Amino acid sequence: MPVSTPEHERGAVESPGETRGGPRPEPRAEAQPAAPPRNQSASLRRALAVLDQVRDHAGAEGLCLTELADSLGLAKSTVLRLAQPLLDTGLLARDRRHGHFRLGPGALALGQAYLAGIDLRTAAAEEAHRLMRDAGGTVHLCVPDAPHIVYIDKVENETAVRMASRIGSRAPMYCTAVGKAMLAWLPEEVFVQVVDAGLPTVTARTLTDPALLRTELARIRNRGYSVDDRENEPEVRCVAAPIFDHNDVVVGALSVSGLTSRVTAARVRELGPAVAAAALRVSRTLGATR
Repeated sequence: MPVSTPEHERGAVESPGETRGGPRPEPRAEAQPAAPPRNQSASLRRALAVLDQVRDHAGAEGLCLTELADSLGLAKSTVLRLAQPLLDTGLLARDRRHGHFRLGPGALALGQAYLAGIDLRTAAAEEAHRLMRDAGGTVHLCVPDAPHIVYIDKVENETAVRMASRIGSRAPMYCTAVGKAMLAWLPEEVFVQVVDAGLPTVTARTLTDPALLRTELARIRNRGYSVDDRENEPEVRCVAAPIFDHNDVVVGALSVSGLTSRVTAARVRELGPAVAAAALRVSRTLGATR
């Protein structure tokens, strides 16, 4: 729906671009020849830059025309021209009184349509396969089901020893890397639920003291990834990182596992940031802003 222009901006002359001498008035629209495809592409990119700037910096108050133009290095008239199709389609909205720009309902509809078309397995598939190739271990994708985790996908390295995990199987949250990666960002009541369910010894290295587990979770939040150092299986190390959705709520975790002979302590320090980066890319695919 077209939006009326505030009084203080009526009559502004739009400019197709910047020149050394400043903004140059453009001819009336009906007198212009058809723009070549390259110019159309440049205008589209600049219009999308307007949308991105509003998305990232508008906040509750919105962005005024001057702020928007200055941040993009464009003339006000150029911003008005670029913004008009975005206003017409509802991707942007404009306050009629102050003229502030903010995202419109069309942006919400677009985001909802995007989120409806993806699921966690689909969003993580490419990163899981890339991580398997780069890391050389078995990659797991898991979701929380406190006090357990559930394996929902698995990408195995055919040259490595096969892991015993199966898609659909469950494991304790407190002694797995994927479980601790999620637990570190889940609410306190989930931690209490896990502790109340019991922390029995699985291997000689399992953390069974709630205080030590809480300390470990703080360490995970600080570095961005978790490590299962033979806590769930005697000869297996695993490195994992959390995945967040569009509400920045943890919804899963991605991990790389392997025998301790291959995943050494030094290798863990290399894999940690790589797994965290892969999980972050999946999170962004899901719409997370972390």
